[in-house]
Amino acid sequence: MQNNKRDRKAQELIRTLTQENREKHPGQDVKRPKINGNTNYVAVDPAGERVNKLLARLGICSRREADAYIAAGRLTLNSQPVALGTKVTSSDDLKLDGQPIKFKQQTAVYLALNKPCGIVCTTDLREKNNIVSYLGLSQRIFPIGRLDKDSSGLILLTNDGAIVNEILRERYNHSKEYEVTVDRPYDAHFVEQMQKGVKILGQITKPCHLRRLTPTSFRLTLTQGLNRQIRRMCQALGYNVVRLQRIRIMQITLGNLAVGEYRYLTDKEIAALQADLSHNRTVTSTSQE
Repeated sequence: MQNNKRDRKAQELIRTLTQENREKHPGQDVKRPKINGNTNYVAVDPAGERVNKLLARLGICSRREADAYIAAGRLTLNSQPVALGTKVTSSDDLKLDGQPIKFKQQTAVYLALNKPCGIVCTTDLREKNNIVSYLGLSQRIFPIGRLDKDSSGLILLTNDGAIVNEILRERYNHSKEYEVTVDRPYDAHFVEQMQKGVKILGQITKPCHLRRLTPTSFRLTLTQGLNRQIRRMCQALGYNVVRLQRIRIMQITLGNLAVGEYRYLTDKEIAALQADLSHNRTVTSTSQE
């Protein structure tokens, strides 16, 4: 009796989905799920992910269609029928109509984005121009630090929470390099003051390195990350920043990455990043003994 009720419920849901699909796409019925050896692998949260969401991310079917397959008893998890709301982890054996569905545990992701002006470095989806929605990735990622809305250039993003604080900690003196253009030619006094330190936000900024490019532009290397630091430093000396682009974070460079484009860090870049962080931990630990 329970199986008959379950089958009827499943058929009703499938009929509903088919009708909805026909209204949106005349002449087309709901597609049957496709599973084969070329199914894409997707990262699954170690804490588990709902089966219907996983199937949708794999592109096998929509969430509602997945619920219909669950109701029809076509999905099994570790050889047992799947119930609505069931979560799956990377160690589970998930099958649809007896065919295995491939997925894996979430792995660390490291991205470099050439952020356009106007994009805000926040994960708050209430912000219309938040960086997460701009990228539109399936992975749950967040920016490492910030680059203000009016600036462009290199920003790193990851799902590795352990690495974020280590990169951001000021005591490690991680360098960041910027190309800056101001609204009028600067003089030797400006260069000297920028490098020695400028009073902003109630403190003197750390010494930094400035390299002249043109009478109105320069490259600036900082080991500090105060809010809108470069703009505030220039303003304190009587100049306004008209263009600001970050071109390097530690050993990772912007290179030829076009505005709005992103790339995954190479294995070499990740290894160098982790080596730098490990070295900083060792130096800090030694200095505190």
